[in-house]
Amino acid sequence: MSIFQGIVLGVLQGIAEFLPISSSGHLIVAQNLFGLEEVPLLFDVFLHVATLLAVVLYFRKKIWELICSFARIFVPIKNPSAAQIEKKSEDTKYIVAIILATFVTGVLGIFSSKVISEISVKLVCAGFIVTALLLIFSSLIEKKHSAYSETSLKSPSWKQSLVIGLAQGIGTLPGISRSGSTIAGSLFCGVKRDVAGEFSFIVSIPAILGAFILELKDLGEVSSSIGAEPVIAGCAAAFASGYIALSWLMRLIKKGRLEWFACYLIPVGILGMIFLH
Repeated sequence: MSIFQGIVLGVLQGIAEFLPISSSGHLIVAQNLFGLEEVPLLFDVFLHVATLLAVVLYFRKKIWELICSFARIFVPIKNPSAAQIEKKSEDTKYIVAIILATFVTGVLGIFSSKVISEISVKLVCAGFIVTALLLIFSSLIEKKHSAYSETSLKSPSWKQSLVIGLAQGIGTLPGISRSGSTIAGSLFCGVKRDVAGEFSFIVSIPAILGAFILELKDLGEVSSSIGAEPVIAGCAAAFASGYIALSWLMRLIKKGRLEWFACYLIPVGILGMIFLH
């Protein structure tokens, strides 16, 4: 792999990780077009970690609040005010929601990891179409369901968390967008738009870190088959493009325009199924 190819894959990862078009699916298609065979899965995970840093930077205020709230479980505030009690309760619900969603995702991820290495590029392209249908369906549900009002909860309930975890687990399959399926799952079960977008990316942090730890065994293979320079260049490109894409997507989520991406995913999926091998 050349440094140029690493940068291209990094930019593609950064954009596709946050826009609901499947980063893993686009990486497989791009590697197919570049003629790159048997790229270690850890390389893709490295790119995911780079975009994870973009998530941490963008949501740094919310993440810090959650860390402080988690610490207060062990070191409680003396004579807390009513506002502090309410804030702690809300943050605790948010943390529990992350844990539940991550558990469900982890269980599904164990099973999906067994088929990722065997999935064909045509099935990946079919996954693009599935993602498009999820985005369209969630948009229709949102516009017709009264639960998507300004009075919606600020944190997903435990039932909603299980649905979101299930959606994120499905999103681990190449071609199925993790962000798209997670946001669609959130909207489907009544989570407010801005909360759905924020939670979708914050809940990706433990999932990506877990995948990174599991694939560290291939570190030597990445070093020997790819080299450090393409990995570093790809990660830098993924971080920069990812932050820009995330900022743009959060604005689109608030406007309720995710179904627009179906106009891209459906023709790309159909063309890929016809012409790619």
